[in-house]
Amino acid sequence: MITLTEYLNNPCGTLSIPYWKAKNIVIPPEMKILHDKDFSADILSDYTDEKYFRLHHTLKEIPKITSDDFEIVTATRKDTKAIVQIINDSYMDISVNKDLIKSYTKTPVYNADLWVVVKEKETNKYVGCGIADFDAEAKELILEWIQVLPQYRGKKIGQFIVTELLFRMKGVADFATVSGKVDNLTNPEALYRKSGFVGDDVWHILHKK
Repeated sequence: MITLTEYLNNPCGTLSIPYWKAKNIVIPPEMKILHDKDFSADILSDYTDEKYFRLHHTLKEIPKITSDDFEIVTATRKDTKAIVQIINDSYMDISVNKDLIKSYTKTPVYNADLWVVVKEKETNKYVGCGIADFDAEAKELILEWIQVLPQYRGKKIGQFIVTELLFRMKGVADFATVSGKVDNLTNPEALYRKSGFVGDDVWHILHKK
């Protein structure tokens, strides 16, 4: 296990996951996690490969995104069902349930102010959500779930959510990180880069065939 100092020197290039998770996870023997610099295509004869980008943000310059049609509010416990629905409606290959989402509130990095929902002002309908964590030890803001319903994409709602979470932790967190699948058809990496995230770290999650 690397030290906190080592992690802070290069968060996205040192670990494929946030520091707090790395302290509490055991990688099963049938899995390998390799940074792109250590990856060779030869290993694909024995393993399947999922590639993930990992980006960081200094929180020094955050674009200000506003909306006349949508508003962001802090989520409450009663919004859990809506958050589950938004996440499930946003993916074809991922499904979550209330128990899973509630389990996030039991972690040491849970911060109620970093759970948000987006409402359409005219209809009061929930159209998006965001869930982030804050690791006080590393002073790291970690974006976990940033979702917008498919029919509402293209309206800068995703960037609206991301920048709101960044602003909420400006002056508290020293940096922010985010990761996602490289081959995600919705191209979340572009959203994060528009919001000021940078980096070129790619991690390979390899599973034994």
